[in-house]
Amino acid sequence: MTAAGGRPTLEAVARRAGVSRATVSRVVNGSPKVAEEIQVRVRQVVEEMGYVPNQAARTLVTQRTDSIALVLTEQANRVFSDDQYFPGIIFGVSQVLEDADKQLVLLMAHSDAGHERIERYATGGHVDGVLIASMHGADPLPATLARRRIPVICGGRPLGRTNLPYVDVDQAGGVATAIEHLLAGGRRRIATIAGPQDMVAGIERLAAYRNALRDSDRRSIVAVGDFTRGSGAVAMRQLLADDPQLDAVFVASDLMAHGALRTLREAGRRVPEDVAVIGFDDVEMAQFTDPPLTTVRQPIVEMGRRMAEQVLRLAAGEQVDHSVVLATELVLRDST
Repeated sequence: MTAAGGRPTLEAVARRAGVSRATVSRVVNGSPKVAEEIQVRVRQVVEEMGYVPNQAARTLVTQRTDSIALVLTEQANRVFSDDQYFPGIIFGVSQVLEDADKQLVLLMAHSDAGHERIERYATGGHVDGVLIASMHGADPLPATLARRRIPVICGGRPLGRTNLPYVDVDQAGGVATAIEHLLAGGRRRIATIAGPQDMVAGIERLAAYRNALRDSDRRSIVAVGDFTRGSGAVAMRQLLADDPQLDAVFVASDLMAHGALRTLREAGRRVPEDVAVIGFDDVEMAQFTDPPLTTVRQPIVEMGRRMAEQVLRLAAGEQVDHSVVLATELVLRDST
């Protein structure tokens, strides 16, 4: 017996192997409750006939899809820009899932309708767990999925009071190290280009900058961008207008720092002689700016790996740490 298109069925495999349909199903789904010699015979017939299990039927038996969703709450043009944060996260997640023989499902949502679509998809039994990265505001999606008993891991600490587990980097420590480096270099008027204030990374990096300056009796000089190159260029023009004497700027992302370097060059300011610049991320581009960018390195790929490891543990019914916080490192280059 074959299915439509000529594919062999479970019944055909069972008939040739001389066992029941249920036995073939148990072997295909990895059940240990079948004698070894029967397992060998069934697998041999499966290979000979080219039998491919029906995933929908298999899911009904195992209650697993062997798929994990990675949700990026950004517009597609941001995800696929030359900001290497998202490719790094995807690469780290995919490494772990591939080793675990799981399928990565990439989902993007930048609207209420997109969130609703993802909620329907995830709660419809299509995935075994969900990873959510780049959250804006008090995003209700993670808590909604968790209430539906879907394993959820957040990339970055969620805004507000929540018990959802997450993987993040030491935002405050990384910024403090950057500001300490600028102060040690004799910089007196240190500005910042902050990230968007509806994201934890933007909020925490700005707060850490202000705390570091408060401890050194310096005043804050702030402009806000949205983690894009263009916003960094615009914010740098605003800072120069606000304080023409500034001699350093901490920028909350490398992409914004690249834009800031362009504005400084257009304004005739030498880097680092007139203005020192430090970014955050250490994406590959930071090595090739003019001059090469001093930056706070966050382990982006490792963050993706740890997120995937945590969600697989949750999906297996295991306990996970509420928070995993990875260390950052200041990488010195010519911009300081």
